[in-house]
Amino acid sequence: MLLSSKGKHRRPSKTTRIATLAGVTTAAIAVPLMGASGASAASTSEWDTVAQCESGGNWSINTGNGYFGGLQFSPSTWAAYGGNSYASSADQASKSQQIAVAEKVLASQGKGAWPSCGVGLSGASTGGGTAPSGSGSSDSNGSGQSTSQSQQQNSQSSEERASRSQDRPAAKKTVETPTGKKVKKGDGEYKVVKGDTLSEIAAKEKVKGGWAKLYKLNGDIVDDADFIFPGQQLHLS
Repeated sequence: MLLSSKGKHRRPSKTTRIATLAGVTTAAIAVPLMGASGASAASTSEWDTVAQCESGGNWSINTGNGYFGGLQFSPSTWAAYGGNSYASSADQASKSQQIAVAEKVLASQGKGAWPSCGVGLSGASTGGGTAPSGSGSSDSNGSGQSTSQSQQQNSQSSEERASRSQDRPAAKKTVETPTGKKVKKGDGEYKVVKGDTLSEIAAKEKVKGGWAKLYKLNGDIVDDADFIFPGQQLHLS
C-alpha cells in the first residue's frame, strides 16, 4: 500500500492519505460536487444572448403572448422546473432566478427548449428530454404508468417547443407603438431611434432621393411617411 511503502515512492500528501483512509465515503462526496459544477451549464453571457434573441434582452417582459421574462418561459415550464419558488411568473423574477430555472430546463430538454435562440448554448444537446416527473422510483406494477407519463410529458414538451418556434418569429418581427399598437419591424440596416424622421435619416445617411426614396424602399413596413417608430429597421438602399 502507498501508506507503508518505501524507496522510490514519495510520501503521500495529506490529501492523498485522507482520501485513502476515507475510501467510499470520499467518492460519495465527490460525485455531487462534480455534478454541482454542471457540465451542461451555460455561461451568463450565453443566457444574455438567448434573452436578446427571445425578448430583446428585457428580463421583465410580458407582451401577452403567453411567454414571460427574458428567456420567455411558459407558465407550465416555469412551474415544472421550480420557478414558482421565486415568483408566480418569470417576468416577476430576477435575471439570476430565471437563469437558475433555465439551467434545469436546459439539462432536461436541451437547446431545443429555445428552438431558434438556443443554438449557441454550450454543454447541452439539441434534443429534448422530459420535464421532472416528480417520481424517484417505480415498481413492476407502476412501470407502465411511468412510461406513459414520460411519453405524455415528452409529447407536451415537443408541442410547446413547436409553439415557441411559431410564436417567436412573429413576436420579433413587430415593434410596439406608444399607443400599444404593433407595427412591422423590418430587417433593414438602420434602426430607428426616438425623434427620427424619414427626412433626417435620409440626410444623415446620405440617401439619394431623400425621404421619398427612403419611404419607397420601406413601403412594406412604413404605412405613413410621417410615422415611423423606434425599433423599426429601415433599408437605406
